[in-house]
Amino acid sequence: MKVSSGLLGVAAGAGLGVVAALFYLGQPRPAGAASNDRYGDYVMCTGAVSINPKVQTDGVWLLDYRCGKLLGTVIDRNAGKIVGWAEVDLTTEFAIAPRQDVHFMMTSGYVTQGQSALYVAETTTGKFGVYTMGPGQNGGTVVIRRHDQTTFRQAAPPAGPAAGAPPGPGSGTVPVGATVPPPEPKSPAAEPKLMPEPKPLPDPKPAMSALPPLPAVTVPVPLPPAPIPLPTTPISP
Repeated sequence: MKVSSGLLGVAAGAGLGVVAALFYLGQPRPAGAASNDRYGDYVMCTGAVSINPKVQTDGVWLLDYRCGKLLGTVIDRNAGKIVGWAEVDLTTEFAIAPRQDVHFMMTSGYVTQGQSALYVAETTTGKFGVYTMGPGQNGGTVVIRRHDQTTFRQAAPPAGPAAGAPPGPGSGTVPVGATVPPPEPKSPAAEPKLMPEPKPLPDPKPAMSALPPLPAVTVPVPLPPAPIPLPTTPISP
């Protein structure tokens, strides 16, 4: 009688253990971020998206640096296909100037049963945003929703003199409304000379006024000889 009672207790304990194990294994597990990766101008990560509470759906996030957009989609487990793409313009979301040098980081995390959130940070502007994906109005597409955005530090100031500080020498900047004095004239002696001025060479020909006057010289001019008179008497042959 005692042996049968002990066996009955062992069987009952084993049965309760099996029921507890089945109950624990039958509970849906929270889906976290599967992985994330980065290559060149693209960042990708995954996370759970609650499209149907009875079916777990995996979402894919893709950040495109070249287009400045955040893309998101989900995988339809029944059809095994991608359900379109939803997108967010990051240049508008983070107030990024054109051609500004930016650096994005993102990862996904668990929020609630079957739903994860995406955390996006931009290091230049110091902004941080939280996004999730969910079903659209018609139920056939997905949409990206922003839940919050904040700053973890002030944006880096542009290179140059501090605001309100007088411009330093050689800065090339003048405050708005400041009176600019005219440049001071520089004396010729103060200006540096790169090469010495050439000295004038002496004139090899002396000036005419510096020569002594020449003495007057009389040169006799010979007169032509007087003509010889010819006889006027005819000569007979």
